[in-house]
Formats: sequence, C-alpha cells, structure tokens
Amino acid sequence: MIGYATSWPSRDLVVAGRQQITREWFSAGTDEYEMFVSQLVISESLAGDAGAARERETFLHGIPRLGITEAAGDLASKLVDCGAVPQRAAEDALHIAVAAVHGMEFLLTWNCKHIANATMRQAIEGVCRDAGYEPPVICTPEELTNDDTS
Repeated sequence: MIGYATSWPSRDLVVAGRQQITREWFSAGTDEYEMFVSQLVISESLAGDAGAARERETFLHGIPRLGITEAAGDLASKLVDCGAVPQRAAEDALHIAVAAVHGMEFLLTWNCKHIANATMRQAIEGVCRDAGYEPPVICTPEELTNDDTS
C-alpha cells in the first residue's frame, strides 16, 4: 500500500485508481485515524529500487512502529496451520497477526488475495478470537473513508 502512495502514477487504470485513492486517504485519513506501521512493512518498503525505497522510507518517517513479537509469530503460525491463510502467504498472516496482537482496530491493505479477502475473513477472525485476540477490521483505503459529501 505504501508503494501506491509514493510511486509514479501507473498507466494501468486499476492501479492508477488505487494510487489516487491511497494518496487521498493519506491526505485526509491521517487526521481522523492514529496510524501505525509494522516493522514488517518497514522491511518490505526498503526492498527494491534504492531511490524508491528512500522515498517510501521518507513517507513512513515518524509513523510509530509495531514490533514483530513472539505472540504475533505464534498467531501467524496458527493462521497458517488452521488454513485461514495459505502457507505460501505466511508473510501475509504475519501482517494480520501483528495488527491483532497489538490491538489495532483496522488493518489497511490493497492485498485482496490473502488479507482483505471476504472469503477468508471469517476463518481469519475465528483463529484470532480463538487465540484470544480481537481481529482488526481488514479493509482497503477505499472502504475506510468518511465521505460526508453525499
């Protein structure tokens, strides 16, 4: 998601739309929500092209970090072991687990394959609750808007 906020506009219409929605959300949403970012997101944002990584690092500067704790690792393992998240998406399970363990109300993502996926939501929430955590509301920036103009 951070890449959508910092990258050059795409020629792909879907990607360009997500980029615009993400930029607008960060412009307006930061006033309404307290933001956090996991250390996992930081690590991912530093990968790839050095110039783009610096831009992502600058964008994330000052946002409080959520650590990857042993409890988060355990919950991520449970999400995979129970089949709520596929083994090949174990890192995505860790994103969910970090948010749940740290008590985040929302997990904002454009990863609709393994995180913001309606067919997986019930299983993800069940595993989190069985482990003693309230799962975050997993959604895209488009879903987490407060548009008073309608």
